[in-house]
Amino acid sequence: MQQLKRPVRRALLVVHVVVSVGWLGLTLGVLALGITGATAGSAEAAEGAYRSMNVLGDWLLIPISLLSLISGVVLSLGTPWGLARHRWVYVKFWLTLLTTAATAFALRARIDAAMADVAAGRAVGAATDLILAPSVSLSVYAFLTAISVLKPWGLTARGRRLRGRGAAVGGRRVGSRA
Repeated sequence: MQQLKRPVRRALLVVHVVVSVGWLGLTLGVLALGITGATAGSAEAAEGAYRSMNVLGDWLLIPISLLSLISGVVLSLGTPWGLARHRWVYVKFWLTLLTTAATAFALRARIDAAMADVAAGRAVGAATDLILAPSVSLSVYAFLTAISVLKPWGLTARGRRLRGRGAAVGGRRVGSRA
């Protein structure tokens, strides 16, 4: 992929950071609602928490997770970092893909099941799932944020091959932090 021009790269980077931090915050909100629903002293309070989780899940979880994934892939392919040149980018890609899939298929399904229980007037079964899943997600997103800032681990084998060839991108060696 052709390298992104500086204004486009910067704008996309802002979008990616805002959406990714939004995903982290949204997950924290879903976790708070899951804890509220599981520990509520009344059926009405639990129902309100689970209905709120459902709204967040229906309208925000999937679009934000997909936008984070897509903007990250475009950034990696349109910059010298590359998608498979640096271990931190590679790890971040796979963890984001995994958490996006888990959000779409596991967490959303659990929220839908909780809503079905609430709609039927039943107690929500396995409410701990609605605490555990966002807790794990939140931990992963905090880890992804940390590696985005620290950029640990160096080059992948592909990145070392490209660097060994002296491949230059935009006047800089591939993988330079300049």
